Amino acid sequence: MRRQRAFTYLGLLFVIAFIGLLMASAGQVWHLAAQRDRETELLFVGQQFSAALASYRAATPGDPKRLPRRLEDLVEDRRGPVIRRHLRKIFADPMTGSREWGLDRNGDQIVAVYSLANGKPIRQANFPPGLESLAKARSYREWRFSADDAGEAAAPTGKPSAPARIDKQNQE
Repeated sequence: MRRQRAFTYLGLLFVIAFIGLLMASAGQVWHLAAQRDRETELLFVGQQFSAALASYRAATPGDPKRLPRRLEDLVEDRRGPVIRRHLRKIFADPMTGSREWGLDRNGDQIVAVYSLANGKPIRQANFPPGLESLAKARSYREWRFSADDAGEAAAPTGKPSAPARIDKQNQE
């Protein structure tokens, strides 16, 4: 009888260990799926920033065409008699969950927006048209979204500046 209990106990331990292994592998699969979803959302948000930067530049009266000094200028462009909205809102970075973005500047103008996440992208190919250069990136910080061709990731023309900080009032 004692021997039978020992085998039952040992069998139960093996079953629990097996279930633990299955749960760990399911967790890894879930983590990868969630990261892929965040990457897809980052591409969408990046394309929105690119289109907004291009729209802001195109809406500049006269020459030379200018880019915004702050991200908030994309949401409320007050350069004319009527407020223009090139961007609906300043999106949160899907990779960090923060409303802080890295900004590449040329003088005082924002030329590109990028994520502050350090992780290595899963996606290495099959990017949307105009974003093929993202395949060479070793981290999400290298995924630059600029006004050039409204969605094409371009190499920064200025040096990176401090992350843009957005206060609570401008979040939505």
